[in-house]
Parts: sequence; C-alpha cells; structure tokens
Amino acid sequence: MLTEEQMYLGKTVRELLAERAPRGSVPEPDVVADYDRELWTLMAQQVGLHGLAVPEEFGGAGYGPVELAVVFEEMGAVLLSSPFFASVGLVATILLEAGDRAVCADYLPGIASGATVGAFAFLEKGGRWDESEIHLAATRTDGGWQLTGQKRYVVHGCAADILVVAARTEAGVSLFLVEADAPGVDRDPLDVLDPTRPQASVTFAGAPARPIGAPGGGWAVLRRAFDVAAIYLAGEQVGGAARCLDMSVEYAKSRSQFGRPIGSFQAIKHKCADMLVTVELARSASMAAAAAAAVGQPDVPVLASLAKAVCSEGFVRCATETIQIHGGIGFTWEHPAHLYYKRARSGEVLLGAPGYHRELLALRGELPV
Repeated sequence: MLTEEQMYLGKTVRELLAERAPRGSVPEPDVVADYDRELWTLMAQQVGLHGLAVPEEFGGAGYGPVELAVVFEEMGAVLLSSPFFASVGLVATILLEAGDRAVCADYLPGIASGATVGAFAFLEKGGRWDESEIHLAATRTDGGWQLTGQKRYVVHGCAADILVVAARTEAGVSLFLVEADAPGVDRDPLDVLDPTRPQASVTFAGAPARPIGAPGGGWAVLRRAFDVAAIYLAGEQVGGAARCLDMSVEYAKSRSQFGRPIGSFQAIKHKCADMLVTVELARSASMAAAAAAAVGQPDVPVLASLAKAVCSEGFVRCATETIQIHGGIGFTWEHPAHLYYKRARSGEVLLGAPGYHRELLALRGELPV
C-alpha cells in the first residue's frame, strides 16, 4: 500500500509527463540528442526525480526503491524516451552497491542533478546477463587501467557522459568508469526494435578507465544491482501494461460494429478482463519487490526475479491484446500500439528474459509464502 506522499509523487509525475511527453512519442533520429533535454532538466532539478534514491550526502533526496518504482511506472505508461533508466536505474544503483565512496562523491551528485548522464556497458557477443559472458579485457599500465574490447546493446550509450563498464581482470569481473569522450572510446548507434529506447555499440581501444571498488568484486556488486534495477524495470512494465489496458477499454467503448460498441461483445470483454487481472498481478509483484528492497529483506533476490518474470510476460500479453482489440488500426504506424509492443519485447530481454529469471528462482530457493 502506497503512502499519501508516494501517491502524490506518482500524480505529480503523471501530470508532468501528460503535458510534456505525449504517449508513445518517438524522438527525432539524432544520435546525440536522443532525448528531450529540457524535460530531462525539469525532472531532475525542479521535481528532483533523478536523486530520489541517492543518499543526501551525495546530492540526493535519500528516499528508496518504492518511490523510484512509482516514478518508473508513470514513465512506462508514456513510453518515455529518456536515459532515466540507464543513468538512474542502472548506473546510480551500481555505484551505490559498489560502495566506492570516492567514485560516488565524484559522480553521483552529477547524476542526481541531471548534469551527468550515465550508461552501463555489460553485454557482449553472447547477449546473456551472466558473469561468464564478460570477455572485455582490463589491463593495468603505468598510468592506470585501460580497457580493450567491445560492448553491445548499451542502452542510451550514445547520449551518455560516463560509462560504467564490466570488464575482466586477472582477479575476475571488475567494474570501471570511463568518460564517454575519452580517447579510445568509439560509440555507434544500433538499429534496434524499440525506437523509444536507443542502444549503442561501444568499442574500447586502450581507453583509460577508473576502477570502481576492488578488482574481482564486480560480479557480486552487479548481482545486487541487477536485482534492484529489475524491480525498477518491472515497475516500468506495469505502467506500460496498464496504459495498454486503458487504451483498449477506451477504444472498445467508442468503436462500434454491427450497430453496437465492440466492448459489448463477450470476446472483447474477456480480453479486457484478462488484461486487468494481468496488470494487477504484475503491479502486486512489482510493489512487493520494491517494498522488500526498501527495507533490505533477505528475499529481495527472489522477489526481484519473480517481479521481472511476471511483469515482462504481463506487458507482452497486454501489448499483444491491445493490437488485437484495436483491429486494423492497431497494426498501423499512426497508432502507438506498436510502440508499446516493441517496448514490451525489448524490456522482456533487458536484464534477462523471463526464462533466465525462472532459472535464478530455482537457484535462489523457494518462493516466499
């Protein structure tokens, strides 16, 4: 159950995005300015969204995962094309989990104020969110550390000012921070399914890097950070699924066939009812995981994987049914239904597909009662 303050936060974000971010809008195909920078600054500095879950000592508001999950749900409802998930949901979370106070002091205030955009580079050729997939090499030199290799599918990689990179050292998987405009860093936009969530391929050729935390401790940090980020992504997916339901009900009421609204037909009623159940189940899973993360419950890993699997599949199901209910218009580029379907499919594999998270559930133990 959300508090009055958390509900007011959701209402504030909802009203702001309804005015400034039209539903299902797609940015102009500009590689650098691939998001609304004016809205970005407004969200960060006037509403304070970027620093919600950042401790006050690093320039944030000191709230937690529940507040941020509420924000992500509202952003998911409008398919906000913004590096908010990449910068706040992933990079800020990783820096906090790493516990490197010097790095946090240098970069978290910029992320919290919106002055710095971060992106996380993890995936390589294999495309799996697994420790064994990390092959990009980090080598120690007289001047520090250098990275050599390539990362793929870096969300908002072309818009980032800094990159947090998972690389392999002699000690194991380690984390490094790289300035995006540093020598030896080359970024290329990728042609991806979801135009509202740009991705990039990033090549490192001896790029100078700053270590985050201890060498070899990267995977333990990432496993914890991925759980929190999966909760945020699940919240975003709930927002998208709920908006699909709203669009479908609205259309079913207004579209007539054979002299009556199509919403009066039993088949359409069943589809909308099933979507409602799907949305409510997904929201319950998402908020339960966020509430557990807020107080540091030991079953957070289980609840995070559960939320990611349930919400990913729920969003795909609702987006698919939305296209079906809308009929012919649902297949056109003019209607935003295809954008919700594309976001659902891209989010389904981000941070691991449902099957991957079910494997994690099997490894992490029984579901909580």
